Amino acid sequence: MSSHVYHEIYLHFNWHTKNDVPLLTGRLEELAYSALREKCRLTKGVYFHDIGGTDTHVHVVMDIEPFVTISDMVGELKGGSSFRVNEQMRHKALEWQRGYGVVSFGKSHLPWILDYVRHQREHHSRGTTHERLEASDQPDDPAVEQAG
Repeated sequence: MSSHVYHEIYLHFNWHTKNDVPLLTGRLEELAYSALREKCRLTKGVYFHDIGGTDTHVHVVMDIEPFVTISDMVGELKGGSSFRVNEQMRHKALEWQRGYGVVSFGKSHLPWILDYVRHQREHHSRGTTHERLEASDQPDDPAVEQAG
């Protein structure tokens, strides 16, 4: 791809632990977040901004270059992070659900998106979540499969 292209591709992602099991606490949360940060850092064309979440899901904010294929990148993030966490924990400690949510946004929205992601636990406890940023395809959920 030509290096002579203007782009602003800002993305917000979220995905859940398998069966929404509340795994993302303490050491496991630290390991998962660290693995996701590192995978973003090592992936060409991906620029990590921040991560946050709750016990059952993560939110990741980044911008990407036009040659990055979103679905491949998410697959690598999810697969790589669970592999690394499970290796460090020395057992199968982390599994992600299939599917994810992705929302694009303009650069001017980056500050409030980052604030939202950094304060996930507070938003969930207060009921101030943004539906658009919480939406994800959760094929392991029987209600979603019936509706789909």
